[in-house]
Amino acid sequence: MLLCIDLGNTNITLGLYDGGTLRGHWRVRTDHHKMPDEYGILMVSLLRHAGFAPQEVEGVCMCSVVPPLTGILDEACRAYLGHAPLIVDASVNTGVKICYDNPREVGADRVVDAVAVYQLYGAPACVVDFGTATTFDAISRTGEYLGGAIAPGIGIAAEALFSRTAKLPRIDLVRPPGPIGRNTVHSMQSGLIFGYVGLVEGMVARFRKELGDDMRVIGTGGLVEIIARETDVIQKIDPWLTLHGLRILWEMNRSGSA
Repeated sequence: MLLCIDLGNTNITLGLYDGGTLRGHWRVRTDHHKMPDEYGILMVSLLRHAGFAPQEVEGVCMCSVVPPLTGILDEACRAYLGHAPLIVDASVNTGVKICYDNPREVGADRVVDAVAVYQLYGAPACVVDFGTATTFDAISRTGEYLGGAIAPGIGIAAEALFSRTAKLPRIDLVRPPGPIGRNTVHSMQSGLIFGYVGLVEGMVARFRKELGDDMRVIGTGGLVEIIARETDVIQKIDPWLTLHGLRILWEMNRSGSA
């Protein structure tokens, strides 16, 4: 089986694949203070709790946007799973032409998402990833990664309202009764949730003007459900899109095919 790891700024998402089937998936908090042994024990515990033996893992594929933790997870995988992970970076064959001015600036997770979307859903496409940042990625009709847009994530925005103001509270990111809040909490929830719906709808409309009316829109990330249920512009929700892309890239690089 293959263990895929998406190392993000807020969460680490892990998925265990048996062939093309996702047998188990987990999200854990990214912790900069954990040592390799702690991450190794955590991965082994997650596998065992789900009924899998660490020895069943035959390979590891990982993408990371947190360079200080990349080596720590690498060491943990080697020590506790017995495999050095394939780490997706500029040296890995992705089969995707990156049209950024400097391709090395593109986050590995965004390239992995582009691979998954093109292979699983077709193109042209826009990927909206609701994570620490809210990102919009454009994939051309021929599978090129064209670029995108980056906005603060809804979680960052909520935390900024709490930490940078004297009286606004920390709130749960849940749908308020309506767009016109009758108290402070509902007003903040309205501004965040419905405000981000407007952001998504506006950006998708602009991307569609450039990519064409047949552009597919796929939503992913840990916070996708909060926004997707409030708009019909997100045509497909795939919370494990990055994991699927890692599995595809593992197969692509193991076989040596483009």
